[in-house]
Amino acid sequence: MAYDGNKRLTATNLSTMYGRITHNENARMKICFCTDMDKSVLLNNFEKRGWMQVTADDDWNFYWAGTQTCRNIFSVDSGYRMHDNQLINHFPNHYELSRKDLLVKNIKRYRKDLERDGNPLAEKVNDGGINGPKYLYLDFIPVTFVLPADYNMFVEEYRKNTQSTWIMKPTGKSQGAGIFLINKLSKLKRWSREAKTSFHPAIGKESYVISRYIENPLLIGGKKFDLRLYVLVTSFRPLKAYLFKLGFCRFCTVKYDTSVTELDNMYVHLTNVSVQKHGGEYNNLHGGKWSVQNLKLYLEGTRGKKVTEKLFGGINWLIVHSLKAVQPVMASDRHCFECYGYDIIIDNNLKAWLVEVNASPSLTSTTVNDRILKYKLIDNILNIVLPPEGIPDVRWNKVPSAENLGNFELLIDEELAAQTQDDNMLSGNMTGGKPRTNNRWK
Repeated sequence: MAYDGNKRLTATNLSTMYGRITHNENARMKICFCTDMDKSVLLNNFEKRGWMQVTADDDWNFYWAGTQTCRNIFSVDSGYRMHDNQLINHFPNHYELSRKDLLVKNIKRYRKDLERDGNPLAEKVNDGGINGPKYLYLDFIPVTFVLPADYNMFVEEYRKNTQSTWIMKPTGKSQGAGIFLINKLSKLKRWSREAKTSFHPAIGKESYVISRYIENPLLIGGKKFDLRLYVLVTSFRPLKAYLFKLGFCRFCTVKYDTSVTELDNMYVHLTNVSVQKHGGEYNNLHGGKWSVQNLKLYLEGTRGKKVTEKLFGGINWLIVHSLKAVQPVMASDRHCFECYGYDIIIDNNLKAWLVEVNASPSLTSTTVNDRILKYKLIDNILNIVLPPEGIPDVRWNKVPSAENLGNFELLIDEELAAQTQDDNMLSGNMTGGKPRTNNRWK
């Protein structure tokens, strides 16, 4: 909504439940925001900028919305069209990356497409294991199947190694809900009967993903942990993504144990804070969290700097290629940006595995440090997605200044990489030298 001094302008369109912006080039804009999340790290950031809160029925410039609200806005039934001065924090089909089954489907398709095109990124190697050839560069998700559709394929894979453990996750849930581990096919069949969910592709039931459990996680203090990293995407075509450098580790409260007696103990296996905070060993002061910087220092001291750098280079690699996997199917609306929460497990060989991606990573603060971190996260995001004038404008080229990156670092900018390559080609042609390229992700 635009304001001139203290006088409110009349909204031009209230025909839908979502407001439109009254655009007046000569008016001094006051940014109006709305959100359906009552989180202090959001509200404090908006109010610090002098923004005014309005409801969804009013005209708004900036909407920090839940995923369901976003789906309503972009649904065909709403017929809503956003104005040039409006931004929202989700892409229309963000779930292509954050739904567990769609993430796996898109990565598998991405690898097959590269393989069909003869791209060296899809190279496979045979390490002599019972599972056959594996991808040399794109092996960053555990072997995964979607049930019930892939039940027969899962059984075939399970029988190759009946001693392995598998983890079951409902595709549409988060925060550790409905997750359990199995090491016997009979347990899965029994669960299927008790849950009245027949694993038959013709029967439409709630789908699950079942993945080979990473049984050799890197342990610190005898405890399992994962990484929560924040990735900001401002465009999918061209792909523009940034990594927040202040990510953290989330530790289990109970020491890791692979024995059958501990298979059902989620305090041993699941790192989700929503699970661990109910445990008797949970520490309210540090929340079972450790900064990425501390992890790097620990690994450099115990494993060496070279392998530590290789690990974090591999993490950047898997993030970029997971985004490239969904790039062809993602609706890259210029009114949108997205902050994804990446969950990554590191195994004892210092190999990174992508576990899942969250479209609405928690903004709840469990500790003082947590609140400071998430406040910085939102502040940095706003600095990147908004033009220098601070007013949402989809006509802006989405290239923030180095100062506005804050604690984010550029992961990939295909537009910038293409320009650099063109400049190098031109320079090479003019000087007779060899063209150079610095696009490490091409």
